[in-house]
Amino acid sequence: MRSKQKLAIIVFGGLTLLAGCQPAETPRVDLIPQPAQMELKGGYLRIDSAEVFQGKSNQFTSTIDPAWDGGRPEAYELNITKDGIDLRAASEAGIYYGQQTLRQLYKGEQGFPLVAIKDSARFAYRGLHLDVSRHFFEKEEVMKLLDVMSYYKLNRLHMHLTDAGGWRFEVEKYPRLTSHAAFRTESDWRKWWDGGDRKYLPEGTEGAYGGYYTKEDLREIVAYAASKHITVIPEVEFPGHSEEVFMAYPELCCAGKPYSGGDFCIGNEKSYQFMEDVLTEVMEIFPSEYIHVGGDEASKAHWKTCPKCQALMRREGMKDVDELQSYMIHRADEFLTSKGRKLIGWDEILQGGLAPGAAVMSWRGEQAGFQSVRMGHNVVMTPGNYMYLDFYQAFPNTQPYAIGGYTPIKKVYSYNPIPKDSLTAEEERHFMGVQGNTWTEYIPTPEHLEYMMFPRALAVAEIGWTPQEKREWNSFKRRVNAHIPVLQAKGINTFPLSDEIEVTMAVDTLQKHVEVFLDAEKDPAEIHYTTDGSVPTLSSPLYTAPILVTDSADIRAAIFRDGKLQGEPTEKRVDYHRGINKPIHYNNKLYAGYMAGGMNALLDGFRGGLTYLDGHWQGYLDNLDAVVDMGEVTDIRMVSSRWMQLTGPGVYQPTEVELLVSDDGQTFTSCGVVPTTVAQDDSRLLFQEYRFDGNWRGRYVQVKAKNPKGFIFVDEIVIW
Repeated sequence: MRSKQKLAIIVFGGLTLLAGCQPAETPRVDLIPQPAQMELKGGYLRIDSAEVFQGKSNQFTSTIDPAWDGGRPEAYELNITKDGIDLRAASEAGIYYGQQTLRQLYKGEQGFPLVAIKDSARFAYRGLHLDVSRHFFEKEEVMKLLDVMSYYKLNRLHMHLTDAGGWRFEVEKYPRLTSHAAFRTESDWRKWWDGGDRKYLPEGTEGAYGGYYTKEDLREIVAYAASKHITVIPEVEFPGHSEEVFMAYPELCCAGKPYSGGDFCIGNEKSYQFMEDVLTEVMEIFPSEYIHVGGDEASKAHWKTCPKCQALMRREGMKDVDELQSYMIHRADEFLTSKGRKLIGWDEILQGGLAPGAAVMSWRGEQAGFQSVRMGHNVVMTPGNYMYLDFYQAFPNTQPYAIGGYTPIKKVYSYNPIPKDSLTAEEERHFMGVQGNTWTEYIPTPEHLEYMMFPRALAVAEIGWTPQEKREWNSFKRRVNAHIPVLQAKGINTFPLSDEIEVTMAVDTLQKHVEVFLDAEKDPAEIHYTTDGSVPTLSSPLYTAPILVTDSADIRAAIFRDGKLQGEPTEKRVDYHRGINKPIHYNNKLYAGYMAGGMNALLDGFRGGLTYLDGHWQGYLDNLDAVVDMGEVTDIRMVSSRWMQLTGPGVYQPTEVELLVSDDGQTFTSCGVVPTTVAQDDSRLLFQEYRFDGNWRGRYVQVKAKNPKGFIFVDEIVIW
């Protein structure tokens, strides 16, 4: 009996020894943003997390050492070994960000993975913008956003406090701003703005929609943000976007009466007194270095006939009304500078020049940002095509109504604020950072706000923090999927990421084929596809490499999970057609803003996606009249073109498309007309293909499309 017990002990001891020799488990680490340097050691440290986060554990040391060289003020170094946790930085901010990393690393019962991290921020400014004018969000929701921002090392909250939607904060010297301009007749923006009502109501009116922050509310928000190393940047709009101001103080606009426009009267000295008084009270609440004064989209219409504005132009020797906006911005700049602050505004403020300390937010693309840094101004990059979080993030017809656009999380993440080798080192130093903007015309509730901001805000966070060379989409995709339940546990109504398939193409004109690439936001994702337009099943090919198309294919692809198809299959028509790279002549006037791939965009083989901003849709304010030269008289069996409709931004289907052919380019014969089947009042994102099948001969192929109103957009003319 005893000998058997001894044998069992020996065997058990040997197994224990063998287990101790096994390699340590390699933990999965899903940090966002990705650290600058990280080494996983394998294995875990099991320790009381509550004591760690409260700073009470003797296995956790946190050291602020001003002499420690972390490279940047927010840098930190974190080492987790089997003996404990050591966190050090040169500042409180560095310690704070190290603690956020520590919170993300914690794996519950497993403890903390053994890891060595040395980390610092790429940019000093890592921001989110929140429009509280179009729809008002209570103080508690703002603080909830601040909690999540700090967890992901975002450090600027830009609050858009004033606009036509309503004035949103107390000003003691101008009480009517809140008593008469903070509430309106309708919460639904489309009914209020697009419906033409646009009326304001006195505070306390039954059924009035709106609200505002008291000074105490704002002080609480600012203090709470500061405790999380976040700076709140206030925005007060000048000289445009100010309809609500003139409801309360109509003498500040050119017409002298409410509901007559949105621009301050630049020639009225009372406008500057108002501006300075308001900014003075703003600066008493907000300690931020920069104060945002808007400066965008002034209509300038009344300035052309206003006696006061015209008199100012004569006194100052101004050539046109554009200089009036610059005049007001200069006055704001001088005032803020005299108070030890700096002005920041949207990129229109570049017009007329800026004081050296002023900074620019580049929203109308990137060129204004590059122009700013070359002029020596600091810039925050927030181009709409990448950084607008109120744009659609999945197929629009499956999503809540939005203003338009299409910025799925992959597109947001793809943005690099500083293009390689295009700027000098001195110019690069003027890039303050990046900001994701959320405009709330069509975002009426906190739940909807969170749905639009997250998880795309996590992509903004990683762009702002992580070195560009460390950023990689497939890595981020894996990590952001892991953070969806984290956000949900924090009470965030996050978009769950899409089951749709992204279909992109590479056209090879030498090999005469198209490579088709499939990708998904969900990870892991098992993608099956077909090329004949049939619905994919589990027995359909599994996507593992690009699909090669040498003629035509109707790609349909979908994610499968646990053997079941997820969502609706994504469809994409792909053609390496006979018209690719053929010469094209336009008889219509082209619109420079939507040239897509240039003069040959309609014959480059690329089909457009879900937004006219993706670089593959060519847009016109005129009719389309294009002639393709096939090089010789040839048989023509099919010609088609695909058009988009999205009425929100004014994009409509053509009323009809006509096909004509010619041997000599002079005399054309009509091959038929295809009318639209889409109603102009249908606000959904809709596509129609106008297809002509027949048996014609000709060298020249002419496609005409009639524009009903607004814009028309086409992605490709396909010729077989």
